[in-house]
Amino acid sequence: MANVLILQSPPPKLEDVQKKLLSKGALEFLCKLHRQFSSEIDQLYQNRLARNVDLQTRKLSFKTSPERDDKSWKIGPLPIRLQNRHLDLGDVSPANAAHFVAALNSDVQGIQVDFDDGHCPTWRNQLLAHHNVNLAVSGKLSGAPLSIMTCPVLMLRPRAWNMIDHDILIDGKEAIGPLVDFGLLMYHNGKKLYEANSGPYFYLSKLEGASEAKLWNDIFVWTQDELDLPQGTIKACVLIENIVSTFELEEILYALKDHSLGLNCGIWDYCASIIAKFGNREEFLLPDRNKYVNMERRFLSSYMRLVVATCHARGAPATGGMAAAMLKPGSDGTDAGSKAIVNKVLEAKLKEIELGVDGFMVYDSRLVPYVNELWKKTGTSANQIQRQFNVNITAEDLLSIPSGGVTLQGLKHNVAVFIQFVYHWLAGTGHFFYSGNVEDSATAEISRAQIWQWIRFAPVLEDDPAKQVTARLVEKTASNFMAHAHKNLCRSNAERKRLTAAKYMSMEIFLARNPPEFITTYLNDNHKFRTLHNKALLSNL
Repeated sequence: MANVLILQSPPPKLEDVQKKLLSKGALEFLCKLHRQFSSEIDQLYQNRLARNVDLQTRKLSFKTSPERDDKSWKIGPLPIRLQNRHLDLGDVSPANAAHFVAALNSDVQGIQVDFDDGHCPTWRNQLLAHHNVNLAVSGKLSGAPLSIMTCPVLMLRPRAWNMIDHDILIDGKEAIGPLVDFGLLMYHNGKKLYEANSGPYFYLSKLEGASEAKLWNDIFVWTQDELDLPQGTIKACVLIENIVSTFELEEILYALKDHSLGLNCGIWDYCASIIAKFGNREEFLLPDRNKYVNMERRFLSSYMRLVVATCHARGAPATGGMAAAMLKPGSDGTDAGSKAIVNKVLEAKLKEIELGVDGFMVYDSRLVPYVNELWKKTGTSANQIQRQFNVNITAEDLLSIPSGGVTLQGLKHNVAVFIQFVYHWLAGTGHFFYSGNVEDSATAEISRAQIWQWIRFAPVLEDDPAKQVTARLVEKTASNFMAHAHKNLCRSNAERKRLTAAKYMSMEIFLARNPPEFITTYLNDNHKFRTLHNKALLSNL
C-alpha cells in the first residue's frame, strides 16, 4: 500500500478536482516512483554540494569521454510532430485557464506548459494546473480544441530538482517537486498523449551535468515500463541553464539518447548560474545586463554556437531562448511603438536563425504571426539540423565575462524586477509584466544575483563616478521603488503588507553572505509563502 499523506485540504470548489487528481492509483504510482528513485535524487543533492565546493578551487574544462570521442552516434529518431519546432509559446502556466486556452488555439508548433519558471506552486495552482492539462488532453477544456492532435504539441515542464513539495509526504518524507509533477502528468496523460501521436514530451529545467540527465533517462525508462508504453516514447528537451552543463553537452545528449529532443538555450538562468558558481571572484563580475549582456557577447555567442553545433552533429534540434517583449495592451503590432518592439524581436530572432537554431519561444501570442512570417522569409524547412558547424569553442570563450560597467539605471531595474517577483510569488503568481516585458524566475535570478555581486565588489557607477554600489545605495533604491509601487501597484492594505514583506525578503537575499542558489527554493521554503497559501490538514489527521 502507498504510504502517502496529503497535507493540504482542497480549496473551495476544488474538492472533486483534488480527489480525482490524487486518486488511489495516482498516489500509488507517485509512491512507487519515489521509492524507486529517492536515494538517487538524494545523491544528486549531495553531488551538487560537493561540486560547488570543488568549483571554488578549480576551473571548468572539457573532458574526454567515450560519448564525446565517438562521432558516430545520433539521438533516436524524432516523431513527426517534433520535426518542426520553429515556435513555442513560453511560460504558459496551465493554472491560468484563459492563458492556457489561448495558447492551445495559437498558430505555433508547441506550448511550454510550465510548472517551473513562470508558475507559482501554491496548492491551488497545482490542482488547477494539472486539472487543466488533464482536460486539454481529453478534449474537455472549455474553449480549447476538442482533439489534442489539432493543438500545438504540449511541452510539459515539471519543476526543477531544487523544488521540494511541502504538501505531500511519501514514506514520511516531503515529496520531490519534479517527481510529483512528472508522475501525475504521466499517470493521467501519458498513454492518451502517446495514442494521439502527441507525446508525452517534456522540457527539463536547470540540469547540472550529464549525471542528472542520466537520472531522468532512468526515470523515463522505468515509467514507460510501468505504464506499458514503448521505450523511447517520452522525449525531452534539456534547457542548458547551468554553466556546468555547457561543458557536458555531448554527454547530456547521449545520456538521454533515445529520449532526447535536443537542447535549449536560456540566457538569464545561464548568466545567473555563472554568478552562483563563481560570483565570489571579481573576475566574474557581470556588468549591467541591459546594457552589456546580450547574445552577441563572446561568452553567450560561444554558448549558443556550441549548443547548435553539438546538437546538429548528433541529429538533434537546438532551440534558442524566449523573447520576453510584450506589445502594448490592445495593440496588434501595427502602431509605431509596437512596430519598433516587433522589429527588435525579429532582428534578434533572425540572428539566432542565422546561427542555426531550429526554433525558439515567445511569450506574447500577438508576436506569433510576425515570427511565423520571419521563418517563411528565411526559406527554412522544418528544421536546420542538416546545417553542420565545425566550431572550436574553448573554456575561455565560455567564461569570458564581457567588459562594461554598472549603471544606476541597471541597479534600479534589477531591484524593481526582483522585489516585484517576490511580491507576485507571495500573491501566488509566477510571472508578471514590467516595462514592456514578461518577467519570471529567470529574470529574477539574474537580477538578484547581480545586485548581490555588485554589493560584494562595490563597483563605481559609470553614470555617476562619485558613487559606488553599496548596501546603503541598494536599500535607498529599494525604498524609492517602494514609494512608487505603493501608489501604483497596491490597491489594498493586504497588498501593501505583501509588498513590504517582499522588500524585506529581497534585502535579506541581496545582503546574504551565502545566498541560496535558486530563488524559488528560498521562496518555496519560506514560512511567509507557505502560510499565505496553504491550509495544513495535519491537525485533522
